[in-house]
Amino acid sequence: MKIINYPLKKDWKKILERPTKTVDDIEGIVNNVFTDVKENGDKAIAKYTQKFDGVAIENAIVSETEIKEAIGLVSTELKEAIQIAKSNIEAFHKAQKTEKVFLETTNGVECWQEKRPITKVGLYIPGGTAPLFSTVLMLSVPAQIAGCKEIVLCSPPNAAGTIHPAILYTANLCGVTKIVKMGGIQAIAGLTFGTQTIPQVYKIFGPGNQFVTVAKQLSTKFGVAIDMPAGPSELLVVADDAADASFVASDLLSQAEHGVDSQVILVSTSEKLINDVEVEINKQILELPRLEIAKKAIENSKSILVKDDAEALDLINEYGPEHFIVCTSDDDFYVNNIENAGSVFIGNYTPESAGDYASGTNHTLPTNGFTKAYSGVNLDSFNKSITFQKISKTGIQNIGKAIEIMAEIEGLQAHKNAVSIRLKTL
Repeated sequence: MKIINYPLKKDWKKILERPTKTVDDIEGIVNNVFTDVKENGDKAIAKYTQKFDGVAIENAIVSETEIKEAIGLVSTELKEAIQIAKSNIEAFHKAQKTEKVFLETTNGVECWQEKRPITKVGLYIPGGTAPLFSTVLMLSVPAQIAGCKEIVLCSPPNAAGTIHPAILYTANLCGVTKIVKMGGIQAIAGLTFGTQTIPQVYKIFGPGNQFVTVAKQLSTKFGVAIDMPAGPSELLVVADDAADASFVASDLLSQAEHGVDSQVILVSTSEKLINDVEVEINKQILELPRLEIAKKAIENSKSILVKDDAEALDLINEYGPEHFIVCTSDDDFYVNNIENAGSVFIGNYTPESAGDYASGTNHTLPTNGFTKAYSGVNLDSFNKSITFQKISKTGIQNIGKAIEIMAEIEGLQAHKNAVSIRLKTL
């Protein structure tokens, strides 16, 4: 990791740049695929699956037979682990349910708000260098709790033209209604427009690489909502001499192994800790099966020495990390004052991987600084809030005059008339 000592605030923006391509670099490719899928449907998707995934797929829809075979291939040990994670995720997301909000704002004017599930949702599950069956839990569990009627899952096929058994097992366990063997840009385009075999959805969820992120953003131009911009994974750790250097190094490497475009950052007031973590990283990285991926991600990463906690907090809020680990002598300072973060992990014994799998919180989070305006996936992500109102004769008499005056000043006579005609009957 590159070590930066006491950077000036004017240099923060440059220092904190993500190692990602700009939208301009890849938007042309995404646009071309979208146009093709819109016009040619399944035929175009098959073409891009062959081109990008290197496999010819005759039928992209996963069959019941394939699901049964996958269930048999998943070990009992993994099934039990998935069930523990599912139980915790269910418990935490069920706790997010809210009751109907009702208020009589004025005598005779009743207003209320109720949640309704999004009827059709699409879940994108990365399956390239790592089959993320944990993401199936994070998306399908809250979708099921919310009551979504159609839950369509897309994941790229492997060289054999299949999806990892753990993804299929988890999807079946969590009530996914349709599983499709397709990934990348073509998957997002398929969910956006619908094809002969793939249902069009109202909202698309899930992380992915830079191409998937741009594709999701493009889908909004065609009337499809998305959960958030969620691209390459990132982690920022703030730590001082209260932290265990080996723990910090393990957390940084746990995110670095996601992909070559992942980024990890260590911010500290302790030069000794930064040096100790560097030693640990160099030792631990050699034991990783995904060594080459982690090495390249570490090259994009930085250790930043700052003068005090206040400066550290300002820098962290400027970066807006997806994952934020706090392990300092004053954790409360950071926990109480953080403004921009996707998910926060506190103390020596709270690894980021706990949130990735089994603590119960959701791991689908905004990246690339979007934590300044977006939340991570939660139960409300799968709901819409609908407002209702009912006004009695007394109610329209109480607020009618105000409506007439406001409508007249805005020059909207028909708005005024809609009230006046009612008031005249009373």
